[in-house]
Amino acid sequence: MVQKIYNTLTRKKETFETLQPDMVLMYVCGPTVYDKAHVGHAMSTVVYDIIRRYLEYRGYHVQHVMNYTDIDDKVIVRANELGVDPLTLAEGHIMEYRSHLEALNVLPATVYPRATQEIPKIISMVEGLIDRDLAYVVDGDVFFRVTSKDDYGKLSGRKIDEMQAGARIDVNVLKENPMDFVLWKSSKPGEPSWESPWGPGRPGWHIECSAMNLHHLGEQIDIHGGGTDLIFPHHENEIAQTESLTRKPFARYWVHNGMLQFSGDKMSKSIGNIVTIEEFLEQHDPDTLRMMVLNSSYRSPLTFNDEVISQAEKNLERLRSALRPSIPGDAIPSDDMYSTLKEQTQKSRQGFIEAMDDDFNSAGALGHLFDLVRVINQARDAGLPQGPLTPPQDLLRELAEDVFGLRLEREGIKGAEAAPFVDLLVELRKQLRNEKLWNLSDQLRDKLADLGVVLEDTKDGTIWRWK
Repeated sequence: MVQKIYNTLTRKKETFETLQPDMVLMYVCGPTVYDKAHVGHAMSTVVYDIIRRYLEYRGYHVQHVMNYTDIDDKVIVRANELGVDPLTLAEGHIMEYRSHLEALNVLPATVYPRATQEIPKIISMVEGLIDRDLAYVVDGDVFFRVTSKDDYGKLSGRKIDEMQAGARIDVNVLKENPMDFVLWKSSKPGEPSWESPWGPGRPGWHIECSAMNLHHLGEQIDIHGGGTDLIFPHHENEIAQTESLTRKPFARYWVHNGMLQFSGDKMSKSIGNIVTIEEFLEQHDPDTLRMMVLNSSYRSPLTFNDEVISQAEKNLERLRSALRPSIPGDAIPSDDMYSTLKEQTQKSRQGFIEAMDDDFNSAGALGHLFDLVRVINQARDAGLPQGPLTPPQDLLRELAEDVFGLRLEREGIKGAEAAPFVDLLVELRKQLRNEKLWNLSDQLRDKLADLGVVLEDTKDGTIWRWK
C-alpha cells in the first residue's frame, strides 16, 4: 500500500516520498521553556514520537530534530518575576522536560538544539537576508520584508492584506509595513544579549527554527511538524525567510497536530487552564497519555477530561490482558480456534499497516490490535496451549510497544512472572464459587485486590487485570 500523509501546505493527503531514499529529515518545534510544561506539550511530542516510530518501522532512518526556545520575551519576563537568571531558568525547565519525555517513553531526538547555541548561524542567516534586500535594520532591530515574498501566506491561506504582524512582535512605528516580522531584537538594559553587526541583541522567535533547520538538516527537509497554533505566524514566517534565502522549497510536508482542549478551550498557560505533565504523571500511568493520543486522530483536537482518561486506561488494560500465558486445563480447543488465531494475526498486521499508511491513522490501527486481543483471549480461554499463543502475542508486542511506544509488561510483581500465579488463583476462586463457598471466594478476591489485581466476572467467565 502507498503511504499517504496530509500536507497542511496543499490541504490534502499526498503520497509520501522523501528527498533521499530510506531517509526522513524531520524537524519538530519544541517548547518555549519558561515554565512547567503541560500535558498539551507532551501530547504534541508523543504524536511525533509515534510518527517517527512508524516511519522507522517501515524502514526509514529518521533524522529527528526538536528544538528548545530558551531565550524569548516570556523567558525573560518569568525570570524577572522570580528574580533568577533567564538562562538558568530555561536550563532547569529543559532538564525537567527531558525527564518527562523519558517517563513518557519518547525516543530521544537525534539532536535538541537551543536558540542560545545557534547565535552564529542565526546572525549569518540574518546577514544573508539583509544582503539580498529582503530585510532591513531599524535602530538595532532587523525586520523581514513580508512583501518581498510573493507567495507569503500560502501555508495559512491568509491574504497578505488581512494579516497582522506576528503575535510575539511588539508594534514598531518605524517598520516599513506593520506585517514585517522581527529577525533580530535589540536588547534592553538587563536582558541577555549577544553581539551582532547591528548591536547587542537576541534572535527573534521565527529565525531560530529556520537557522536550526539549516544547521542540522540542511536547506530542504521532508517533514516539519508542530501544533496547529504554529501555522501562523510561526511556520508561515519560517517558510518566508528560509525560502527567500535558499530559493528552494523548504519542507515537503507540513504536519500539524490538533490542540489539547480542556473544557472546550485550548490548554494554554495564558488562559490558565493547564494540567502540568508532572501533575498528570503523579496520578496516572504515563502510557495513559500515549493511549489518549492513539485513540484519536493526530490532526483533530483532543479533549482532556476524566471520561477520556478513563477510556484510555481501560484500553491500555485491554491490550495488556492479551499477554497472559495459556491456562492449563481440561478444555480441548477446536481446530477452528487454531486457524482463527492464525488468520487474525495476519489480518491484524496487514490492517495495522494499512491504517497507519493512511496518514498515521492510529485509532484505526488500534482497532486491529483490539481484534487481535479479542481472539487471543478467546483462544486462551478455550484452552489453547502457549505455543500457538506466542506468535500473536509477539506481534502485539511488536506493534503496540515498538511502533506505538506503549509498555505492556509490568515491572516487579506486575509482570509476566506473576501472571501464571494469578491465573491459578482465579481458577481456584472459580472452583470455590462452583462449590458455593462464597465467603472464601470473596476473601480471595479481596486479597487479590490488595495485590493490585482487579477481577471482572462476565458471562464468559472471570477476567483479571492490574490496577
